[in-house]
Amino acid sequence: MRSFTNAEPRSLEDAVARIKLASQNKQTVAIAGGGSDLLGMVKEHLVEPDVLVHLRSIKGLDQIVEEKEQVRIGGLVALDTLQQHPLIKAKYAVLAEAAGVVGTPQIRNAGTLAGNVIQRPWCWYYRNAFPCYKNGGNTCFSFNGENEFHAIFGGGPSFIVHPSDTAPALVALDAKFRIVGPAGERTVAAADFFTLPRVNPAKENSLANDEILTEVILPAARPNTRGTYHKILDRESWTHAVVSLALVLEMEGDTCKNARVVLGGVAPIPWRLPKVEAMLAGQRVTADLAARAGALAIEGAQPLAKNKYKLPLTKNVVKRTLVTLSGAAA
Repeated sequence: MRSFTNAEPRSLEDAVARIKLASQNKQTVAIAGGGSDLLGMVKEHLVEPDVLVHLRSIKGLDQIVEEKEQVRIGGLVALDTLQQHPLIKAKYAVLAEAAGVVGTPQIRNAGTLAGNVIQRPWCWYYRNAFPCYKNGGNTCFSFNGENEFHAIFGGGPSFIVHPSDTAPALVALDAKFRIVGPAGERTVAAADFFTLPRVNPAKENSLANDEILTEVILPAARPNTRGTYHKILDRESWTHAVVSLALVLEMEGDTCKNARVVLGGVAPIPWRLPKVEAMLAGQRVTADLAARAGALAIEGAQPLAKNKYKLPLTKNVVKRTLVTLSGAAA
């Protein structure tokens, strides 16, 4: 691991100034919150910064604040805090459940919401420094290689899957991200933040290298809305989702007024299912409707040689979760 300079800014303005100065000095910068993933990547030479900017000393970025029409969650809020927070559990259960299944208790204690959202892929070719798209090359080795955990939707030219559990939940909740950098401040819808490989195969989102994801903003919870997050693993010990589902339903009796259905573990971005949402809207949720929604959920899937098993998993997780969350009758 090559040497680098640690920076400990005390405010966002200070952090932005340090990032800008490093850029002017033609130095590479890495930004750390909890740092649980980033520091491992530095040790493996996947990231080699000249300056490492730690955000942990900035006050206010680890707070959850309820306002009249929204809830603001600082980017440095620990996943364990998010999992256990009474407000999040009561009104945004899908996010609390997603945070609660990230990694291990040790990871959830150290890892932050922003870090989980923007973490890099865990494809073994990328993590083992193959010269793939993510490492500056022009090949996706998984396409003709070991691809059992790779994308069945939205792949090409890279076939990674997005590793975050909280990201599908945030898209399902129609969250917005507050982003700050030397060019100023901007707010981006979670659904627009993540980008497919065809846009830029080296990246997974629209965050510039000198920008900071400072805050997640949730809209006020709507009445009669319920949500859940279901994650399927290939083993009991810590791992990422093979398939996951963030489901949010606004119900009126046994009728679904609106739905947000977002898959994880199957695409390079959180994979929203607008056709399934349209199928559910205004309909009485029954076991038959849930089965048809599950079948529609895999429309357009393009599995690789070794991950066709994700098709029935996806179909069934949508069907079963819909039945459970809605209380659907046969």
